[in-house]
Amino acid sequence: MKKALAIALSAIMAVSLAACGGSTSSSQNDSSSASDSTSSTAMSSTAGGAEIAMITDKGDIDDKSFNQGTWEGIQAYCEENDKTSQYYKPAAATTDDYITSIEQAVKDGAKVIVTPGFLFEIPIYRVQEKYPDVNFILIDGYPNDGGKTPDFKTADNTVGIKFSEEQVGYLAGYAAVMDGHTKLGFLGGQAVPAVMNYGYGYVQGANDAAKEKGITVEMMYTNTDGFSATPEAQAMAASWFNAGTEIVFGCGGSVGNSVFSAAEASNGLSIGVDIDQSGESDTVVTSAMKGLSTVVADVLDQYYAGSFPGGQNLVLGADKNAVSLAMDTARFDTFDKAAYDAMYAKLASGDIAVKNNEAATSADQLGTENCKVTVVTM
Repeated sequence: MKKALAIALSAIMAVSLAACGGSTSSSQNDSSSASDSTSSTAMSSTAGGAEIAMITDKGDIDDKSFNQGTWEGIQAYCEENDKTSQYYKPAAATTDDYITSIEQAVKDGAKVIVTPGFLFEIPIYRVQEKYPDVNFILIDGYPNDGGKTPDFKTADNTVGIKFSEEQVGYLAGYAAVMDGHTKLGFLGGQAVPAVMNYGYGYVQGANDAAKEKGITVEMMYTNTDGFSATPEAQAMAASWFNAGTEIVFGCGGSVGNSVFSAAEASNGLSIGVDIDQSGESDTVVTSAMKGLSTVVADVLDQYYAGSFPGGQNLVLGADKNAVSLAMDTARFDTFDKAAYDAMYAKLASGDIAVKNNEAATSADQLGTENCKVTVVTM
C-alpha cells in the first residue's frame, strides 16, 4: 500500500518524492520528561528536542488507533532516515493546551510538527504564520478560525489532509451484511467529522448490501463524548449484544476497547478502526483503516526533499489507495477478497458515491430504507 499511496500523493501534489539521509542519530523511544513550561508530557527518541514532533489528540499515544498509527509512521520514517522524533501530550484537549504543546515543541527545536485530529484546526490556524520556519502537517482537518462562518487559511508552511472515511466505513458495513449479519451496531467516539464519516458510511454500506440481498437490517447507533474506553461505553455495547446485535463497529480511539470487551463477554463480534486492530481481540472481524503511517511518511519525505506541499488541503480516499479494510487478517465467514476488490474498484472509480457528514446531521437521516437506524443518546 505504501508504494501505491506514495505514487498517488505524488500525482496529487505534483512533486517528486525523494529519500533523504540524516546526520542526527535516533534511538528507541525510552525516555520521558515533563515539559518545564507546560503540563504536557514529552516522549523523545533522543535527549532534548527533536526534528519531528507530534502533538497527541484526545487519548494516549498507545491508543491502538489514531494517535498510535500516526506516531508509528513518524517513528518508522525516523528509523529509516536517521531522524529524531518526539511527542507531546497536552494537559487537556483544549485549543489553549494544544497551542501550548505546539509552542513547546517549537521551543525545543522541532522543524516539522504533526497534529493528528480535527481538534487541531483552530490551533494550527493560530500558530502557522507565527512560526513560518516550522512546517505543520494537520491530519483530519484544515486550518480555520472555528467561527460561525469559519475563515479557512492553509499557510505555505502547512498542509491539511483529510481521508474519505465514509468510503471505508461503507466497505465495513457492506462486508458485515454480505457476511450474513442483520443486526449491527456503531459505537463511535466524539462526533467529530471523521467519526461521523465512518459511521455514515457504515450505515450506507449496510443498506446497499441489504438492498442487494433483498432484506432489511437493523443498526443501533450512538456517539460518546470522547475517545476513551469507559464503563458506560462498554455497558452500552453489552446491552446491544444482549439484545441481539451481532457485530459492532467501535470507532474512535480507545472507545473500540470498550466494544471489544463487551463482545468478548457476550460472544459478539466487532470491527476495528484506523489501523489493523485484529490483534486486540479475537472478536475483531476486520478493521476500517486509513493510511496514517504511509501518508505521514510520504509528506515527511517531501519535506526533506525540499518539496513540502504547503498551502494545500488534500482529500485522500479509495482512488489514492488511502483507505482500506484489513483483509489479510479478516475473520469473515463468507465475504472474500474478490468481493472486496470488486466493491473497492467501484468506490475508487466513483461508480459508488457515499455521503459524508455534510449530507446529514444524524445517522437516521441518510434515507437508508433497507437499514433501519436507531440513534441512542449516551
